[in-house]
Amino acid sequence: MREIRFSGYGGQGVIRCGLITGKALSLFDDKFATMNQSIGPEARGSACSSQVVVSEDRVLYPYITRPEILVAMSQDAYEKYEPELREDGILIIDTDLVRMRPARGKIKVFGIPSTRFAEEMGNRIFANLVMLGFFTAVTKVVTPEAMKKALPGLVPSRFLDLNIRAFEKGYTYGLEQLSQTNIGVAEEKSKTPATKPTPAKARKGKK
Repeated sequence: MREIRFSGYGGQGVIRCGLITGKALSLFDDKFATMNQSIGPEARGSACSSQVVVSEDRVLYPYITRPEILVAMSQDAYEKYEPELREDGILIIDTDLVRMRPARGKIKVFGIPSTRFAEEMGNRIFANLVMLGFFTAVTKVVTPEAMKKALPGLVPSRFLDLNIRAFEKGYTYGLEQLSQTNIGVAEEKSKTPATKPTPAKARKGKK
């Protein structure tokens, strides 16, 4: 079972991120999923989140307890929800909107300028789909095909093509980041000198 929290401020489409992911997992990826949401006292501009629990088996408890994955699309959301992230979890941020502290424990951090990419497409309203594409690429929780199949009915039909383009932009960026990360790991391993075996005589010592 995996626990996921999408977070940001009202108006960013954070709740829709949870709806799309939950629909994709349960209807098109043959998994069990539940989705819950939380918003502040003001509907727009306040911190909000949506939580998704996904499992290969039936979900018996639909609320997250200690999320493994946190997507933070605003500074307030990061400050509020980052302390709840597992120390071996995955943190995904909008690099233009979140200034983060040094990562705790073994948390893996991935970042994308999702809002800036959306603005380059003509409207920052697509930032949530850019982020969803990125999330799909770096976490492998859900397939990209399932996510795109889940969009009809959850995004305006006249903007469906643009939302798919936004998703694919984020997905491609995520794959590029993973590739660079893997190359970096491989280079570090190649720099590590191999340990020379201890000569047999030295291991035996004096009698």
